[in-house]
Amino acid sequence: MKSLDIAEISRRSGVKPSALRYYEEIGLIKADSRKGLRRQYDDSVLDQLALIAMGRAAGFSLQEIGAMLGGSEGFGLDRQRLHQRADEVEQRIRELRVLSRALRHVADCAAPDHSQCPTFRRMMDSALSRASRTHA
Repeated sequence: MKSLDIAEISRRSGVKPSALRYYEEIGLIKADSRKGLRRQYDDSVLDQLALIAMGRAAGFSLQEIGAMLGGSEGFGLDRQRLHQRADEVEQRIRELRVLSRALRHVADCAAPDHSQCPTFRRMMDSALSRASRTHA
């Protein structure tokens, strides 16, 4: 395993050095040593950073990612939690498709005023209904 300094890890991963230091502070990654004032990381930290990026893209908090990674060797990820998040992502995709159709309808609607468009009124009612269920 090759040791890389923080600048090289940042360059390869696209993660800013300040974020790398923060990830280390909260226990997501670990520096192997220091060379002068520069942190040195095993190149396997790039895999950890890729998992962190994927977790963030999936909507997991850094704390959730840390709990799933658990500081163990390898990728002992919580499969049940991943299935649950995948279900949540699919639900959000369905919601976004509805939103996309609504936006296109509003943009293309021939009604002189959107308040006079029955389709748009139904969409507004539906949005309000979803919002009230979410906040209840």
